[in-house]
Amino acid sequence: MSLKNQVQLITYPDSLGGDLKALKEVLYSRFAELFKGGVHILPPFPSSGDRGFAPLTYLEIDQRFGTWEDIREIGEQFDVLVDLMVNHISQKSEYFQDFLKSGRSSQYSDLFLTLDKLWEDGQPVQEDIDKMFLRRPLPYSTFQIGDNDTQESVWTTFGKTDPSEQIDLDIRSEMTKQLLASFFRNFKKYNIKIVRLDAVGYVIKKLGTSCFFVEPDIYDFLDWIMELAESLDIELLPEVHSHHSIQYKLAEHGYWIYDFILPYRILEAITNQSSTALCDYLQTRPAKQFTMLDCHDGIPVKPDLDGLLDTKEAKKLVDTCIERGSNLSLILSEEHKGEDGFDVHQIRCTYYSVLDRDDDAYLAARAIQFFAPGIPQVYYVGLLAGENDYERAKATGDGREINRHNYTLEEIDQSLQKPVVQRLLKLIRFRNSYAAFDGKFEVKVSSTEEVRLRWDYNDQYCELLVDLNTKRTTIQYIDDTNSVIEYTV
Repeated sequence: MSLKNQVQLITYPDSLGGDLKALKEVLYSRFAELFKGGVHILPPFPSSGDRGFAPLTYLEIDQRFGTWEDIREIGEQFDVLVDLMVNHISQKSEYFQDFLKSGRSSQYSDLFLTLDKLWEDGQPVQEDIDKMFLRRPLPYSTFQIGDNDTQESVWTTFGKTDPSEQIDLDIRSEMTKQLLASFFRNFKKYNIKIVRLDAVGYVIKKLGTSCFFVEPDIYDFLDWIMELAESLDIELLPEVHSHHSIQYKLAEHGYWIYDFILPYRILEAITNQSSTALCDYLQTRPAKQFTMLDCHDGIPVKPDLDGLLDTKEAKKLVDTCIERGSNLSLILSEEHKGEDGFDVHQIRCTYYSVLDRDDDAYLAARAIQFFAPGIPQVYYVGLLAGENDYERAKATGDGREINRHNYTLEEIDQSLQKPVVQRLLKLIRFRNSYAAFDGKFEVKVSSTEEVRLRWDYNDQYCELLVDLNTKRTTIQYIDDTNSVIEYTV
């Protein structure tokens, strides 16, 4: 399939009305013409934690949200995107639970990376571990097997507990490939059109390397899974948070990538009233990207923008974000902090709040996002110009929940009446329908206090002008009667 160059929605299965049936009703009745690009439903599968990102299986839907039939029905009108945590699966999955019961005699034992698959005698070598990009103190966890004294250590890249809740899959195993193929076939059965490969950068474990985005091995795996997806008419979106050069390598190999740099660059331009860094970036970035301002985590900073930031200026911007109510996710490992100690991983907030709830500034940010080449995604809280949910963050103890408010149907309808939301909906309709967005993109010469972006296609064009001082945003375009129209966003 080919992806639609139109706006997509990102939402949890229970965040717009309470479950998948409510989500379908909201999409059909309120947003039927808005999200022609599709809808990214964050993990609706049975999960043991991390708000869905520790799935037990991809063959079932969590009963609290609904059924696969609900997903299939949404997929009749919208291209549905779901996540596949391709690197690992939950400790609570039937596969690993059977391994805990039977150890090496488990029918599923070959799914997992016991240490003898890496070290000949199964004994870890610290010299090898020292070279690895670690997400926890040790890259493996030790488990008690059955009722006897047997223990097994298996690879666990992620996890805040010891032993970890997330168990890595051995992607070299034929059994793992068969399991992944069964997940993809099930996705196809229920109208899934796009699969985001979460944590794909960690799938290759190879001694003597960082075990992160190991080249060229990573491309062998991606080529295999791409062939599988294409055979089922499913598009892939690899998700890699790392130095931007890795994203560019993926783009060079023809894969869709995420623009994790754009949200910060737009925030920086609007807050500091300077377009220089943003316009420089827009002239050099790959075009085959999914764009975003906000998501279920936060605005990316490190490592995505490593090598691109003046950390003194970044600290000032981060301080402004904190003044406006944001909280921060920090880099934990010392070796990945900046030399000056700058350690901000993500800025957690709603994008509307971080722009000080300024309607014009927020619409300017969305307009720049929509004019940047790529498929724009709008997070559900951003769609409704939601503000920081401090109570939810405090109640859950998770700073990310500041931007994860669950809306009732009544709250959705109230939010839709807000002028800033009505203006955003109009902008989305323009982005979806104007033909020039399939043409040629240009960053126009402008003052440092302006952003000028243009699209041309045959006899049509549209040109965006953002005045960073006044936050006034206008779009000039040619309509169907060949008249020049100026539209104030």
